[in-house]
Amino acid sequence: MTDQPRRVQGAVVLSGKEHAQPTADEAFLAHPGEEYHWAHGDPWRVMRIASEFVEGFDALHELPSAVSIFGSARTLPTDPMYQLGEQLAAKLVERGFAIITGGGPGIMEAANKGAVEAGGSSVGLGIELPHEQGINEYTTLGINFRYFFARKTMFLKYSQGFITMPGGYGTLDELFEALTLIQTGKVTQFPVVLFGVDYWSPLVDWLKHTLEGGKFLSDGDTDLFLVTDDIDEAVDYMGDPRVRPTKKRNQQ
Repeated sequence: MTDQPRRVQGAVVLSGKEHAQPTADEAFLAHPGEEYHWAHGDPWRVMRIASEFVEGFDALHELPSAVSIFGSARTLPTDPMYQLGEQLAAKLVERGFAIITGGGPGIMEAANKGAVEAGGSSVGLGIELPHEQGINEYTTLGINFRYFFARKTMFLKYSQGFITMPGGYGTLDELFEALTLIQTGKVTQFPVVLFGVDYWSPLVDWLKHTLEGGKFLSDGDTDLFLVTDDIDEAVDYMGDPRVRPTKKRNQQ
């Protein structure tokens, strides 16, 4: 790559090496000790959280219509799914979309690589972890967040839709966050694709038979997403990037 990724510094910190100290999320969620007094820590932490949102908004506000691609950090470049991630991102760039990922290795790296090699905007939204791997080299904009909830807001606010490829807890977390917001009317006109029929079919069957069949979901809740192996179908499902959908929020 000839262009160096732009890193954002401030409340949103540079990607780096492993953290010897507890991460910001760990400190925030830790059970207070006997000598802890909330007034000495939490109010000041709110200011840091607010500044992280502000800097994230500032860094991303000029991003064109984008699609977020999620998937396993463990997927190797020799895996066919890695190559499909590259192709999928490249096709989305050809359609006019920017690409957003979690900035890590595996599927995330594949999507960023496909985007940047196709000449598109390639964003990595990393997260501070105890054993941080850093943001991959295939990003034109890399941001490393301290707090998961700030990072998740950026994915939803600046994406026109989500594509989830095979992955673990993190991928499932992003998937069900989006589906919950769609189901509850907090976000509308937000396409979600589950890419990889063989991988996702057992989960979809469980959702349909156990949850929807057991009346834990409403009829139609399993129609909130598309399951496919076809790159063109996934790209078409994302819509037209020239028309940014209004993601209406419930005002209740």
